[in-house]
Amino acid sequence: MRHTISILVENKFGVLTRVAGMFSGRGFNIDTLNVGPTLDSSASRMTIVVRGDDKVLEQVTKQLEKLVDVIDVQDFRDEEYVDRELVLLRVKANSKTRAEVMQICDIFRAKIIDVQPDNLAIEITGTEGKITKFLALMETFGVSDLTRTGKVALSRSSD
Repeated sequence: MRHTISILVENKFGVLTRVAGMFSGRGFNIDTLNVGPTLDSSASRMTIVVRGDDKVLEQVTKQLEKLVDVIDVQDFRDEEYVDRELVLLRVKANSKTRAEVMQICDIFRAKIIDVQPDNLAIEITGTEGKITKFLALMETFGVSDLTRTGKVALSRSSD
């Protein structure tokens, strides 16, 4: 099962290493990891997507809560949340295929951020499902480069 975990941590040197080490020490491979600042400059939010058994992941969550630099841990499996991912990709597009690629971008609300004679650079944000469908369509044209941010998530409640 996939879990999305949001961890509010103190913005200090070595915190990322300790948190990631907690997962690797328990045999979990992190699918995506995203860290960024919050409104409070002394704190950062880590969003981690990991696969694992519910029981074992519950133990990992408890261990995370015991770390000194961890302020709060949320496993989003039990509550409603919103999530997004950003993807930048380069797609092969010549004069014959460019219009079709642009039309698909419009449908998915993707932005063309660079135009070259034989390719387009595209930016798309959305849920994992939206990104997966868009990338499947772009594969028919030839994706020559791709980078993903990993998921960022936010609880729907303000608690």
